[in-house]
Amino acid sequence: MLGFIAIVLAGLAGIVLWGKERISQRAIVLKTSSVIKEHAPTSVQPKSAQVYTAKNYDEYTLVTHEKWIVIFLTALIMFIIGYLFYKSIVLSAALSFISLKAPGVWIRNRILKQKKELQLSFKHCLYSISSSLSAGKSVENAFREAIVDLTLIYPDADLAMVQEMEAIVRKVDNGLPIEKALSDLGARAHLDEISNFTEVFNICKRTGGDLVEVVRKTAHMIGDKLQIEQEISVMIAQKRFESKAMCVIPFVIIGFLSFGSPDYMQPLYTLKGHFVMTLALAVIGVAGWLSMKIMNLKV
Repeated sequence: MLGFIAIVLAGLAGIVLWGKERISQRAIVLKTSSVIKEHAPTSVQPKSAQVYTAKNYDEYTLVTHEKWIVIFLTALIMFIIGYLFYKSIVLSAALSFISLKAPGVWIRNRILKQKKELQLSFKHCLYSISSSLSAGKSVENAFREAIVDLTLIYPDADLAMVQEMEAIVRKVDNGLPIEKALSDLGARAHLDEISNFTEVFNICKRTGGDLVEVVRKTAHMIGDKLQIEQEISVMIAQKRFESKAMCVIPFVIIGFLSFGSPDYMQPLYTLKGHFVMTLALAVIGVAGWLSMKIMNLKV
């Protein structure tokens, strides 16, 4: 049994090392591309503009190898949990089939993450546009300046908001009204902040409203909302950690008792004991799900 655990831990360590190597290779590629971009002639189009495609931020597509890595890791974890609770390879393997649902959970988390990043960068974009408009620049030039400011704040050329702003500027240069370009972004972003700003912006452009004041107030409203969310996140950070610890501790206790005192745990690995362990596993799962729902506060 100890040999099996050692093999599992060795496999996990190999996966972690492989992931770190892939990340370091990716970082080297990004750094090289940024150096090439800095020394390239000014007439060359930025890399982000060349590869940009309109993106729906309510969708996320898993790469094939990423999908299988998520499934494999989840299946491995579920197999270990199943073996701790049942001491049966058959039941543990059956529990591992839950990993087929893991890609869907991973996709939802990635969608939430990319929307959060877009929301934060949009706030900085509005601050830049507001400053440019207050300085007397036109709307189109304000959007161009926002690209420069975002590039300074976020050096990563693959940032979604930088690509979106570059796309808006290109559409305007090709004769498309800026209102339609913003409306397209609002329809794909599925964020209330961007949709509301787009709607108010379109009304101001049609009726001749005070665009500078609208952009300034919108930027401050989004900033206040994000600040409140961050304050709430800091306040519940300890409780979130405690909830995760409370979900992990039962597995640690069962593992210690199973390998430290197997005779004491033997009645739980009978047929009747399997029902008790299944009930306990279900309670832990429901408790973890409820804790995540409670901690997921929206402003």
